[in-house]
Parts: sequence; structure tokens; C-alpha cells
Amino acid sequence: MSATVADYLLYRLGQWGVRRIYGYPGDGINGILGALGRNTELQFVQSRHEEMSAFMACAHAKFTGEPGVCLATSGPGAIHLLNGLYDAKLDHQPVVAIVGQQSSMSLGGHYQQEVDLASLFKDVASEYVTMVTHPSAVRHAVDRAMRIARYERTVTCVILPNDVQEQPYQKPERAHGTLHSSVGYSVPRVLPQDADLRRAADVLNAGKKVAMLVGAGAMNAADEVVQVADLLGAGVAKALLGKAVLPDELPFVTGTIGLLGTKPSWDLMSDCDTLLMVGTSFPYSEFLPKEGQARGVQIDIDGRMLAIRYPMEVPLVGDSRETLRALLPLLQRKQDRGWRDTVEKGVRQWWKQAEALAMSAADPVSPRRVFWELSPRIPDEAILTADSGSGTIWYAQNIKVRKGMMASLSGNLATMGCGVPYAIGAKFAFPHRPVIAMVGDGAMQMNGNSELITVAKYWKEWKDPRFIVLVLNNRDLNMVTWEQRILAGDPKLPATQDLPDFPYARYAESLGLKGIRVDRPEALGRAWEEALSADRPVVFEAYVDPNVPPLPPHITLDQAKNYTQALLKGDVDSGGIIKQSIKGMVEQLLPHKGDKS
Repeated sequence: MSATVADYLLYRLGQWGVRRIYGYPGDGINGILGALGRNTELQFVQSRHEEMSAFMACAHAKFTGEPGVCLATSGPGAIHLLNGLYDAKLDHQPVVAIVGQQSSMSLGGHYQQEVDLASLFKDVASEYVTMVTHPSAVRHAVDRAMRIARYERTVTCVILPNDVQEQPYQKPERAHGTLHSSVGYSVPRVLPQDADLRRAADVLNAGKKVAMLVGAGAMNAADEVVQVADLLGAGVAKALLGKAVLPDELPFVTGTIGLLGTKPSWDLMSDCDTLLMVGTSFPYSEFLPKEGQARGVQIDIDGRMLAIRYPMEVPLVGDSRETLRALLPLLQRKQDRGWRDTVEKGVRQWWKQAEALAMSAADPVSPRRVFWELSPRIPDEAILTADSGSGTIWYAQNIKVRKGMMASLSGNLATMGCGVPYAIGAKFAFPHRPVIAMVGDGAMQMNGNSELITVAKYWKEWKDPRFIVLVLNNRDLNMVTWEQRILAGDPKLPATQDLPDFPYARYAESLGLKGIRVDRPEALGRAWEEALSADRPVVFEAYVDPNVPPLPPHITLDQAKNYTQALLKGDVDSGGIIKQSIKGMVEQLLPHKGDKS
């Protein structure tokens, strides 16, 4: 039997180094499914929903640096991919989507499940989307999709009508109008001009109070970031996607920045006179220095992302590691370390305050303490994923990332529902490493519970069985509830915010996984140790207080006013909110042991 177009599609993906495809079956991709049965090189991972397949492919790209591949059938299956693909696009991750289509002969005839897929994917796969209409065209379609995804760090899409999938593959003839593509891509060395590097060094050398902000684009430049920060006496804040760039154990690392950030990061940006941004497009300008306060230097591989968050005196297009290495010989070590000492003192005070907040009593358990108790127990080389919600705040503020760990979440899209499929993608990419997903009950009910079925299906294939899903059960869409109070001045609306109380731990047990439920703060430490030593995946259900306020690093007058208005309007949880808010404000004002050190 001669190879079909679908057979060649899989063969070519294998030549590009692809070893795994995330997807869900359907008759629009029957030809590809048949080819998968004949292929011994590629693993097909079946999710419970195509959106989850796209999330898993995005996670593969984030944690490996290689393109992730997802597969969906025509019509509804293809449509389902979109949210996960937009997550990849907005976070600049290489993902290739392979989607089926109805028979090429029927297109344009309003056939069942016929959707104009080229138009549908035109935005999310803006750099490359193509439909294969001839058996020879699959070769250059795959080659271009993979190469463009890697080069542009974006989403690409190949559409295959179901009749074309099953046709015999034809090598392109040597004739006019044919294409003869090849496999392969080498990452270029991208460096700014020498004159621009000198200009950047002049700005940084002149600064007395230098602040650095690093993001996911600096992930492979940790050593260089530390060396630059040491020479400049700088403090280093981290965008949320860059949380794993530097260990939180370093005394000059101020932690995350923004509404989910820390007070020392706020202070760093408020008081600096020079700002160096490396590999980040952190969007919230109100958390950066005031315009005109600081001179700016920014390094980014993508020139389109330069000087759009803060007016930069020297915007540099370049790879973070290579550019910092080229800058290092031009930088002068600052002899006055007063600014660095101030930054480090603020960091020490912050961690003492964070501990005090975590240990404050709540009804029944503070979500802060759940993360605080987990942090020192996280195994070396662990991979962490976080969902979007109030749990993201506790992850950002209370988890101390150590060297060797990896961590990610949905940054620019900030979509709910990514935490568990991200963790599954991470586990398939690194089956020998422990993986921990941190998820709110809203995201868990949205799709996390379903993807536990995927975990139950595959976990025995993983070399290390440690796979933990932390579920914060607060019976509330907590992040939106607090946004209603603080940003809009409205009280909680139970009709939209209340969630049913679901038995997550018992549900895990019903799937053959391990379930642990904790509703007492003193039981957290032992429960985490039990979860981390389990012989199978674990759902760790923490029954937590929804009224613990996610205090921003700096409360504005408008936020305080909105918060007060929400309570005065008769918020259903006002009693618990006031009690927890007073505790939080007192902890911020009280000196803590060691503050004078």
C-alpha cells in the first residue's frame, strides 16, 4: 500500500522532531487517525476536549522550547482549539494546529460542518495558515508551518480536507509551479549594534538606583541577569511569566510585579532612577516608574514589543542572553551599594510580612497558608503550573521558586482552565519530573475535572507518578468577586459568583487517583508531605476562606473608595471581609521580627 498524504504528514512532523500530538478524534481527520495507527514514531495523547489539546501543545512549547502540535477534526473540533491557540499566540509560543476539513469537492456547497477555516484561523495563525489541496503540497505546508512557528514564536495552521488526507502522497515534480522544501531551522544569534550597546551601557552606568524587570524572554539568561544586577547594584523584579527566571532565594530579587505582585517590587519601581527591562512585555504601566522618573533601556528579541510600556531611551533588539553578555564588559561596578542594601532590606521585610499574613487565622483555612506550607516542600526540579484566578495571586506572592524549577501560566490571555492541561503537557514532556498544578474551583469545574480523566488514562506511563492538582475550594469565583468590589465598587453578586460545592478529593478517588481534603490549617504540612510521597497522582482539595482579601502591593485611593462602597452596599460576605481586611492591614503596618536587620 502506498503512503497517503496523512502518512506523509506524520512522517514529515517526525522529521521535524515532533514525537507527540495532542488531540481529539473526529471523522474529519479519519485519514490522519488511520495514519497514526500505522506510525510507530508519534504518540497521540487524547484529551477530553480540543481546547485542552491546544493548552497541552502550548505547555509543551513553553516548557521545552520546541513547537507543540495539536490535532482537531473539521467544524466544531477546529473551533474548539481557538482559546488554547490564542493563549499560545499571546504568550509568543510556537504551536502548529493540524485541522481537518470536509471533502474538497463539497466545499462551497454549505455542507455539514463546513466552516471557512482559513478565515477562522486567519487571526490566531496570522503568520501562516494554509489549506492543502494537492497531495504534493503537504510537504511544504508542514515545513513552512513548523519553520514559521519556530521563527516567529507563534501559531500556524495546516488545514487538510478529508479526501486529500487519504490520497496517495506524490513527491513534487521538477516542474514550473512546484515547490521543493526541506526540514531544519537554526536559532539565529541576534545582537544589537555596538554603538547601541555603548549607549545602553552609558545610561545604566549613569544610574544611581537601577531597577531590572525580567520576563519569560530572559528564561535562558539567568546567569547573565544576576551578573548585570550585581555590577549595577540593581534590584530585580519579575513579570509573572518570568517567575522562574531567578530563584526567590536571591536577596535582591523582589518577586513578582503588578496587582499580583509584592511591595518590594512596587517600591523598586517607585524609587528607581533607571529601568532595564529584559525579555518582558509586562502590560501595566501604572506599576512601572512614572514617565520621566527613570531613564530606560529595554532588550527584546521582537522589535515590535519595544518601548510600548515605558518610554525607552535605548531600545535594543536582541536575544536576552547574547545582549546581556555583550553589555557586561561595558558596565561599571557601582561602588555605592546603598540602593542594593535598601532593596534587600525591603525583600526581607516582605517575606516576614508574607509569612505573618499566611499564618493569620481564617475560616476555615487561609489560601495564603496553603501555598506557604507548600513552598518549602516543593521537590527540586518540579514543574509548576497555575491557573487564572485568586489562586494566581497566592502563587505569585507565596511560592518561592528555586533554581532548577520551571513554572508557567496563561500570561497575556489570562484564560481560566489552563492549569490542569498545562500540567499534563508538562508531564508528558518531562515524565521523570514532579508536576504541581494550582487551580481554583471555578477552573476545576470548567474543565479540570474532565482532564483528571485524562490523567487517570495515562499516568501509569509516567516514570515519576508525582502529579498533584491543588484545588482551592472556596465556593466562589473569587478573583472576579474581588474585582467587582475593588475595581467597580459593587458588592458580590451571588447569582453570578457562587459555585456549587463539589467533592474534588472524593471524585479523584473514584477515578483511581488519590484524594486529600484539608480543612484545618495545622493539617496542611502533613497533608502536603503525604501528597508529595504518593504513588499516584493526587487531588489536594483545600477548603479555604473566600474572604481573605488579595491585597495589592499598593492600595490607591480609588481602590479603597470602591472597596468601602461595595461593603456599604451590603456585600453578603461583609462581616468576614472586614475581619480579614483588618488582619491584612495590621500585618502590613506592624513591624516583624528581624525588620531592622
